[in-house]
Amino acid sequence: MARYTGPDCKRCRREKQKLYLKGAKCDSGKCPIEIRPYPPGEHGRGRTKDSEYLMQMREKQKCARIYGVLEKQFRGYYEEAQSRSGRTGETLLEILELRLDNVVYRAGFAKSRDAARQAVRHGHIRVNGQKVDIPSYRVSALDIVEVREKSLEMTPFVVAKAEQEGRTAPAWLEVQADRMRALVHAVPARGAIDVQVQEQLIVEYYSK
Repeated sequence: MARYTGPDCKRCRREKQKLYLKGAKCDSGKCPIEIRPYPPGEHGRGRTKDSEYLMQMREKQKCARIYGVLEKQFRGYYEEAQSRSGRTGETLLEILELRLDNVVYRAGFAKSRDAARQAVRHGHIRVNGQKVDIPSYRVSALDIVEVREKSLEMTPFVVAKAEQEGRTAPAWLEVQADRMRALVHAVPARGAIDVQVQEQLIVEYYSK
């Protein structure tokens, strides 16, 4: 299975903003983008001509990197969103938000989407009482996502549970911190999705 194995922090520097791919490190002084706020590579500090096409492509790349999705799968999500009624860009973000690994991250059960993806793959997450080990699994409204009971004593989940106090979950999720359980109230509306992405640029990129 194809996957990105390079440094996550280079992806943030490439997009010239924090994508929060490394959890707590992104909020610390060790975040590379705080030290080197320019793209990686020999010519990172040089000027680049931001053409219309480049802006559209970078926005697509940024969105895919935030959710940890490779090009083929991202393109499939876009085509699905395009086939539905409503605004294609908003529908695309709704589809990405409903990925199981993203729901686990949004609920605060993992510090990053990478960590959430690993938790799902290792069988620590249940949906409606059934183990699901596919990160791209699509949850639905009224689904219950929870950490497996036997996994609650593992260090990552003990830490996640302790950090739940004072944490605010998205409006479309209801989190029961003491049980490490989350109820998906509804499909998230665009206003409830706090990713800094201009989805219209993605639509324009694929419409060429």
